[in-house]
Amino acid sequence: MHNCNCQFDPLRKYVQALHCSIRWTIIRFIGEGKKSTKEIYDHLIENGESLTPSGLYYHLSELKNAGIIEVAEYNEEGGGAPEKIWRLKTKKIIIDLLEEKVYLDKTQKETGR
Repeated sequence: MHNCNCQFDPLRKYVQALHCSIRWTIIRFIGEGKKSTKEIYDHLIENGESLTPSGLYYHLSELKNAGIIEVAEYNEEGGGAPEKIWRLKTKKIIIDLLEEKVYLDKTQKETGR
């Protein structure tokens, strides 16, 4: 087995977060706006995904941990725990394979070596 001791670890978190089609559906649904957890869940169910609420939270957590989405605000209506409202945090990921760098968004914030 090949053991790659490369320094290109910033890419790994994006690959792990984006490997799943449900997460791409979430990203496209949020788009340029903001969507509540319930709106995201309902959209996925309406589009044929079989997913539990805890499964959705897992996918949202993976996207959040990779820095792709973030909590924009909380909806405190209806009593109980406030509902999270999500938005995209990262809209572009540009990979420079030769320099082993990852650039995010239009501001070209650099991570990597």
